[in-house]
Amino acid sequence: QVQLAESGGGLVQAGGSLRLSCAASGRAFNTYDMGWFRQAPGKEREFVAAVSWGGGRTYYADSVKGRFTISRENAKTTVYLQMYSLKPEDTAVYYCAADPGSDYAVLSRLSYKYWGQGTQVTVSS
Repeated sequence: QVQLAESGGGLVQAGGSLRLSCAASGRAFNTYDMGWFRQAPGKEREFVAAVSWGGGRTYYADSVKGRFTISRENAKTTVYLQMYSLKPEDTAVYYCAADPGSDYAVLSRLSYKYWGQGTQVTVSS
């Protein structure tokens, strides 16, 4: 079992930045990939970014590539999502997720076994 807790959301103006954190507990953190997803009102939950268990491979949605950076500190059992140049369309609840089973499955929300409760990010124009 893995428990996840996100933090760091909030209200920011367009062009600003935020860093989200997701603290994990339970199973050994360095044995599974981690991902970030987001869900805006009336929309499906969508993939944002993912990182492999060792941190060596990262994956991004086209909409955030070049603006967001995912990283992890295995010693702190924490994954981060650094967000720059935020846009109003980035407004959503952001969820971290754990253990998609393999690198081939990191893009699909259906693959992940564990989810956090989410943290709200609101970008004002």
